[in-house]
Amino acid sequence: MGSSWDVSLLQRIGEALGTEARALGVDILLGPGVNMKRSPLCGRNFEYLSEDPLHAGALGAGWVRGIQAKGVGASVKHFAANSQETDRLKISAEVDERTLREIYLPAFEHIVTEVQPATVMCSYNRINGVHASRNRWLLTEVLRDDWGFEGYVVSDWGAVSDSVESLAAGLDLEMPPRGNGSVAPLLAAIDDGRLSEETLDLAVSRILTTHDRLRAARSELPQPDFEAHHSLARQAASAGSVLLTNDGILPLDPDGQGTIAVVGELARTPRYRGAGSSHINPTRLDVALDAISRATARPVTFEAGYRLDGERDDELLATATRNAQEAAVVVLFVGLPDAAESEGFDREHLDLPEAQLALIEALSTRDVPVVVVLSNGAVVDLGPVADASAILEMWLGGQASGSAAADLLFGTSEPGGRLAETVPLRLSDTPAYLNWPGSDYVVLYGERVYIGYRWYDARELEVRFPFGHGLGYATFAYSDLEVVVPDPQTAQATVRATITNTGERDGSEVVQLYLAPHSARVDRPVRELRGFEKVRVPVGESRTVEFELGERDFAYWGEQGWTADPGEYTIAVGPSSRSLPLTETISLDVELKRAPLTGESSINEWLADPVGSGLMRQALAPHRRVHRFRPRTRSSGLPGACPWKPSSVSAAAIPLTSSGLS
Repeated sequence: MGSSWDVSLLQRIGEALGTEARALGVDILLGPGVNMKRSPLCGRNFEYLSEDPLHAGALGAGWVRGIQAKGVGASVKHFAANSQETDRLKISAEVDERTLREIYLPAFEHIVTEVQPATVMCSYNRINGVHASRNRWLLTEVLRDDWGFEGYVVSDWGAVSDSVESLAAGLDLEMPPRGNGSVAPLLAAIDDGRLSEETLDLAVSRILTTHDRLRAARSELPQPDFEAHHSLARQAASAGSVLLTNDGILPLDPDGQGTIAVVGELARTPRYRGAGSSHINPTRLDVALDAISRATARPVTFEAGYRLDGERDDELLATATRNAQEAAVVVLFVGLPDAAESEGFDREHLDLPEAQLALIEALSTRDVPVVVVLSNGAVVDLGPVADASAILEMWLGGQASGSAAADLLFGTSEPGGRLAETVPLRLSDTPAYLNWPGSDYVVLYGERVYIGYRWYDARELEVRFPFGHGLGYATFAYSDLEVVVPDPQTAQATVRATITNTGERDGSEVVQLYLAPHSARVDRPVRELRGFEKVRVPVGESRTVEFELGERDFAYWGEQGWTADPGEYTIAVGPSSRSLPLTETISLDVELKRAPLTGESSINEWLADPVGSGLMRQALAPHRRVHRFRPRTRSSGLPGACPWKPSSVSAAAIPLTSSGLS
C-alpha cells in the first residue's frame, strides 16, 4: 500500500476494513503502522509504509479517514522510534529531538492533526532511557499539548511494567497480558496520594468519550460485500506493485506464440501476508499459477524449482531448469517465506534463500528470457536478478495478489507502484549499518535525520533503485514548471507542473516534489520530499499538478522550534528522488530566528544580531585606541591573513561590562 502512493486508494481500503470490522463487532482496528523504515533489516518493515515521514503520514491519514468513516476507530502505531524487533521490550532508542521531530514523529503528527485517530498505540521500546509507555514528554507534552490529540493512548500488548507511572505520564488503556495485575497498584497509589483520582478519571473519560463519538458516527450495521472487497484488493495489489526493470518483454502477449514456463513454489503457494500478529484468514485467496493459466491461450507449464523450508532440492532444481529451456519465456516467482521475516525478530541479511539463489543462477545460464516476480515484505538484495528481462516487485500483495500478478504480466492492468523505500546495492551502504541493532539494550540513532534517500543522497552513494522509482506501461514527459512566491518574506510557494502521456496506452504517474535548501545554519539533507500526487493521464493528453508549500515545508527543527531560514531553495519535480527533470530556484527573505545571545556566543553571532552588533561595538569602543592589529602571515605563506577567526572567539573574551550586559 505504501508503494501505491495513492491516498484515495488507502481511504477506500480503510472504508472496506471499517465495514468488515463493524460486521465482526470490532470497535478498534490496530493500524496503521507508520514507523519509519530505518533499516531494511527490521522484522516488521512489512507493516510500515515508508522511509519518508511525509509520505507515510499522508497515506496513513487516508487509511484512518476511511476506517473511521465507518464508525470504527484506528490505532496508529507504534509511537514512537520503534524501528527494530531485537530487544524490543528493553531497547533504548537514543535519538536527539531534532531527529525525532523531523523523521520519527511527523507521520504521527500529520495523522493526529488531520484526522484525529481514536487511539494511538505506544511502542515497547524506551526513548532516551524512558519507556514509551511512561514517557510523559511523548504521550502528554508532544501528543496532547503540542498536537492536540483528543483520543486515548493504548499500550502495545505487554508494554506496561509500571501502571502508576504510565497512567501519570498519559497512558489511558493498558492491554494484556497482566490483566488485573495493574489494578491493585493503581488503587494503592491513589490511597497513598502518589496518583490523583482526577488522573484516573481523565483516562476513563478519554476512553468513554472516544467510543461515544465513534458510535454516534455509525449508521445502520452494513453487510460487507466481500466480492467487491476482493476486487478492491486486486486493484490495490496492482496499484502497489513496482515494475523495477523492463527491457520491453512486459506486458506478455496472452495470444502470442510459445510456452510460458512458470517456475517457483511461490507461484503455487502464495506469500501474501505478514507473519506474527499480521497472520490473517482471507475471505478468498487467489493463486498466481491458476490466474496465469486462465488469462492466456498459450501453453503454461509449472515447476516448483525449490522448497519453501529452505532446504535445497537438486531434483527440483534440475527439472525446473531443464523444462524452462523449452519455453519462450520464464516467469520466475521468488521471495521470502514466513520464516525469513516476521514480528519478533530482525533479519540478519538481505539475501534471498539459498535454494532460490541456486535456481536463479541456473536459469541465468540459459538463453530464455526471465521475468522475475517478487513476493517479500521488505527489501532484498536484487543483485542476483539484476540481468533479468523484467523485475516486478509485488511485495506482500494480499489475498488477490495472484490474480493481480496475471493482470500485470499480461497488461490487463499496469504496475502502478513506486518505491517507498530505497533499494541499496549493499547492506553495508545502509544508514543504520554501524548502529544496528545496538548492544547492552541501547541503540544509537547515529545517522540522525539521514535515513533512506536522505542518507544515500548526502553520501552520493549509488543505489540499486532510488526512492520513488517505478516503471509503467506508459511514458511521460514533464514540462512547464511554474513556482509562485506571493511574498518572499513569507515561506510560502505554489508549484505547478505539466505531465504529458507520451506513450501508447493510458497510464498513471506519481509526480513528486522535492525541496533542496542551498544553505542553512544547520546541516540539512540534500533534498526532501515535500509533495506528491498520483495522476492518471490518457494517451496524448496532459495534466497540470499543483502543490502548495507552507512554512513547515521549508523548516527544520532548531533551538527556536520549527525554523525556516532566509536564502535560496531549489524546487525540483520529477518521477523519483533521483530523476528530477524540472527545477527552479527561489529566494526567501524571511525573518531570521536567532538564538539568545550569551557570553559564550561567538563574535560573529553577536555581530550578526541587529541589537547584539550595536552592543558589541559599544563595548569595544573604549579599546579601539589601545589595540593595534597588524597583518600577519600564516605558515601557508599567504600575506595579510588574520591570526584568529571571529566565528571561533567567544564574546566572553571581550570586556562587555562597560555596556551593561548581563
